Amino acid sequence: MKGEFICPSCGYIGKPKTVVRGSFLMEVVLWLFFLIPGLIYSMWRLAGKEKVCPSCGQKGMIPLDSPRGQKLQKELLGE
Repeated sequence: MKGEFICPSCGYIGKPKTVVRGSFLMEVVLWLFFLIPGLIYSMWRLAGKEKVCPSCGQKGMIPLDSPRGQKLQKELLGE
């Protein structure tokens, strides 16, 4: 159970997926043609990593070992 999260939207239980905002293609183009904007864009993308539900894509997964996570598990799954 350690390291598992629950999604308040769809009830998925498991590990969240890490998503990086922005476009990889845009990052490559900026690096190839414009060095400084490429560096700034790369830093912006990496600073914006988010953990989302792999099932529905929503942000805000809750750890199962927290009181809110346990309450949500009982409500959504009827346990």
